[in-house]
Amino acid sequence: MGRATDGKGPARSRERFLQGEAVEAGVRVPISNSWQRCRALGLSPDQPGLPFRDDFERDARIIRAAVPVLDRLQSLFAGSRMNISVADANGTVLLRRFGEASLAGSLPAFQRVPGFVFAERYAGTNGIGLALAERQLVQVYGAEHFAERAQGNACRALPVRDPISGRIEGVLCLGYPRSAEDPALAALIRRAAHAIERRLLGQSSERERALLRAYLDTGAETTAGPHHSVGVGELTPGMRPCDRATLMEKAAELISCAQRAAVHVTLSDGRRVTLVSRPMTTATGVEGFVTEAILPGPARHEPLLVPWPAEQPPRLTLVPTESARDTAATAEAGAAAEPAAPEVRAASVVPAVPVVPTVPAVPPSAAVPLAAAPGIAAPGLVPLRADARGTDAPAGGSRGSPPPARGLVLVGEPHVGRYALAARRRLELLTDASTRIGTTLDVRRTAEELAETAVPRLADYVTIDLPEAVLRGEEAADPFSDLYRTVVHGISDDCPFYPVGKRTDYGPATPHLRCLTSGQAVLEPDLTTAMGWLAHDPQHTEVILAHVHSLIAVPLVARGVTLGVAAFYRGQHAAAFDDDDRSLVQELAGRAALSIDNARRYTRERSMVLALQRSLLPQGLPDQDAVDVAHRYLPAESDVGGDWYDVIPLSGTRVGLLVGDVVGHGMLSAATMGRLCTAARSYAELDFSPDEVLTHLDNLVGRLDREAPAAGEAGIFGATCLYAVYDPTTQRCTMARAGHPPPALVHPDGTVSFPDLPAGPPLGLGGLPFEAVDIDLPEDSRLVLYTDGLIESRNRDADVVLDRLRGALAHPDRTPEEICETVLETVAPVHPRDDIALLVARTHALAPHRMATWDLPADPSLVSEVRASALRRLADWGLEEAGFAAELVLSELVTNAIRHGSGPVRVRLLHGRTLICEVSDCSNTAPHLRRAATTDEGGRGLFLVAQLAQSWGTRYIRQGKVIWAECGLDAA
Repeated sequence: MGRATDGKGPARSRERFLQGEAVEAGVRVPISNSWQRCRALGLSPDQPGLPFRDDFERDARIIRAAVPVLDRLQSLFAGSRMNISVADANGTVLLRRFGEASLAGSLPAFQRVPGFVFAERYAGTNGIGLALAERQLVQVYGAEHFAERAQGNACRALPVRDPISGRIEGVLCLGYPRSAEDPALAALIRRAAHAIERRLLGQSSERERALLRAYLDTGAETTAGPHHSVGVGELTPGMRPCDRATLMEKAAELISCAQRAAVHVTLSDGRRVTLVSRPMTTATGVEGFVTEAILPGPARHEPLLVPWPAEQPPRLTLVPTESARDTAATAEAGAAAEPAAPEVRAASVVPAVPVVPTVPAVPPSAAVPLAAAPGIAAPGLVPLRADARGTDAPAGGSRGSPPPARGLVLVGEPHVGRYALAARRRLELLTDASTRIGTTLDVRRTAEELAETAVPRLADYVTIDLPEAVLRGEEAADPFSDLYRTVVHGISDDCPFYPVGKRTDYGPATPHLRCLTSGQAVLEPDLTTAMGWLAHDPQHTEVILAHVHSLIAVPLVARGVTLGVAAFYRGQHAAAFDDDDRSLVQELAGRAALSIDNARRYTRERSMVLALQRSLLPQGLPDQDAVDVAHRYLPAESDVGGDWYDVIPLSGTRVGLLVGDVVGHGMLSAATMGRLCTAARSYAELDFSPDEVLTHLDNLVGRLDREAPAAGEAGIFGATCLYAVYDPTTQRCTMARAGHPPPALVHPDGTVSFPDLPAGPPLGLGGLPFEAVDIDLPEDSRLVLYTDGLIESRNRDADVVLDRLRGALAHPDRTPEEICETVLETVAPVHPRDDIALLVARTHALAPHRMATWDLPADPSLVSEVRASALRRLADWGLEEAGFAAELVLSELVTNAIRHGSGPVRVRLLHGRTLICEVSDCSNTAPHLRRAATTDEGGRGLFLVAQLAQSWGTRYIRQGKVIWAECGLDAA
């Protein structure tokens, strides 16, 4: 770990770094970041001296708290080459201790006495400087030091914080030779730093006890006044916990005002309590405030007792009890008592200002201003005046009113009250964030909600950068470089941040990339000294500095996936960010990252389902002459369902129109839709009637529902479907539906109707029949099929929607494409909760001169006449080239009908895109294609038909069957 001899390790990496080469991956992230900052600062590894200060406060709080702890550590390390240091928050060494006295003589002059500054910007990578930069426990070992003179040493350093404010008061550092490295030092330095922090807290407690003694002394002197103490039970019988919390919160606000003021607090039962704050100064000069509760009118002489919540242990203090004599005695006991004063029996215990846990502090710009300056009442506070007796009373009080009851609520210093309020504001912000962030499953909107929650309560400006892949629902291949500005939000629009959509490339020393690399929030309290940030884009950062001065960059990481980076800025007139703010931002970003990742995963799943859905839907319209068709598919905003549509060319120039909807949403519904759509097309191409197609689909859905639990899937509760078959030769449409909304029919004159079709049960119930209905459709009619997502909505009346649909369709001059656009614009909900499938067909009729029909009895001798008549009609149509194939096909089909069927026999020729030959009879027996043996005399006719025709088949009608064959118009 020291100077490398094998070309590896930190020494070799440091040499490569100093030569301008890329740093090896083996260097720890904090060390690499520090080296980058040292380079940006222009430091040299051979820099000889460090700044020295002799004007530091010799009796600072951190010194008084650390001296006993350092003495203990010196005793523990006696005889070793350990040097123990305590520096202030600027890196100035305040205390030095040595395990071996002679060690001081062997050290350079700048390491022997307090006063030298070891901040990173002067000394480079070292324990004290790096602990202040990283704001956590650090270890610097051998060649990880930037300076040449420190290569043989190792050290561990940990910031020491004020337990109340959370601010860094100093740094505890243990330095030792590289050979003395011991993993147990990490736990030891933590215990030592914690001991210093406890002593800092004890100093605050002493100040509060002094304030309490001063208050009791003052109370003893004014016992003869018109005030007496009351209990909470007299303030309002059975006081609720919310009332107690309100009193404590308002009392803390008054103390944090640092001025004489009063506020009226209305309890939940309508009663009012007046809280009054007044200054208090101890004999040693400690200045603070007390808050008392005042009620007009007489009351029993009982102490005011406001319990503190159990999760925050109260600071035990003393309050006078029943009489003035007891009050004076308690004041004397309190003045002489040691910290164990709660054992005094003549006093009642109440909480003073509580010990505030180490939580982020709300910046003054984000907190509600309570007072602009001493002597100026904050909003909602009543200025106080002194009455004739020299006591405080709310302005406007009546001299003739009954003497008020008074009791102590809180006593403390104003800054402690501000910390308590800051803690409450932070809890409120996190609570608010849990309800405001993640209200949608949209990645961009969730990022915007994070920014809107933080501004202006926590920051003045927020920028969020995400990779394009995250916005698409995918994981970014390189989240450290593939970043684009996604959100810019602030208190004003004049801050010149990169605009939304711009690619953001961050340098290695910038806070943004450092936080992505480390996975932790990076704090830059003063951007004017953040060399990595300044060097990234000097011209642009100089302009930004006119608006902001403090930054926290935090990575957005959820479930091990890096989603992007968020930057929180504060303006020039706001307090700088501190460690508590960094902790709050880290928590806020963590919660937001989970919501963003949920939105990303949902976006990915929805994209997959939507891609599957669209791939299973028809990719194009088939060639057919029966109808002109237009279609639309609109997925739901929240999820993708199982709606589908299809246009199926059938025999005899007919066309099948199909619309269906699978119950539910998601991948399972889309997959089930694909199964049903494929099955429905297969059943339709077998020339089943609409009611038979629905019967087969009903059986299929029932089977899928029964098989689903065995496959570990959720049950499919069914589907709805509407199937219509239109025949342009008869201009008749046969329809059947299974629990589906009825179609809309637009007549050529513009009249709109909704045919009354038998509803039928939804698919999957089983055992119930379906009924088909024939409807005559004149040429140029419009048939509109749709799913329930078009007309059904929680906030809309179905009859009103149908009337709106009727109005949108009552325009016979519109094309199917125009009808689709109009319906989606005027009828579809703005934010559809369900999928919408829409199919519009304009009907055509096959001209009579393109059809030829012959009815003949079952007489084989008539076959030749049919062939001759068919050839003449083909000649009239100009299809002589197709005559040979048509003659053979008709001869075979008519012969089979006469020999194996039952009369009468009908022959029909249809001239459309192809030539269709149909032969029908009254028999239900259908021919089957087979391969005839060499010894068979028959069985080759259908084989010839299959070879000469493009396709052939059988369809059943109400009386018999139809054998058809379709030939190309260019057949020879």
